[in-house]
Amino acid sequence: MDSVQVAKIATRMAISSREEEHKLRDEFGALGANTAAVDIGGNINNSIQKILERTLVASKRCGLIREEHIHEGAVIGACRDAIMQVANRASGQNVGGKIGIAVSGEHLSVCIFLSIGLLHLNEIVIGIGHRAITK
Repeated sequence: MDSVQVAKIATRMAISSREEEHKLRDEFGALGANTAAVDIGGNINNSIQKILERTLVASKRCGLIREEHIHEGAVIGACRDAIMQVANRASGQNVGGKIGIAVSGEHLSVCIFLSIGLLHLNEIVIGIGHRAITK
């Protein structure tokens, strides 16, 4: 599986509902990709640390990465890339959404899908990061 396919899987996990998530995890697992997803929300400026922590915890909990410096750094780096892609649009706003994480072979992707609350109008933003990891 190449990096584009892994990024698509992470994106699919980020936009899935809770009900779809378990089915997708099994489906992608059969294709050789391990996945995880976690809900996020709050003021984006105050939530960056929580987003990084939740992404790392979900990756470990679901067995996507080993508990070693290189793997943990890859998750944090990919997540930070995704955050930077959404941060300008969401700065100072309340957001709600989901993080999708996918790993296959040497490829790791983190996708952040957010709805930005502006009264009754919701803006949508998506960011994605990729890292190569050791098997």
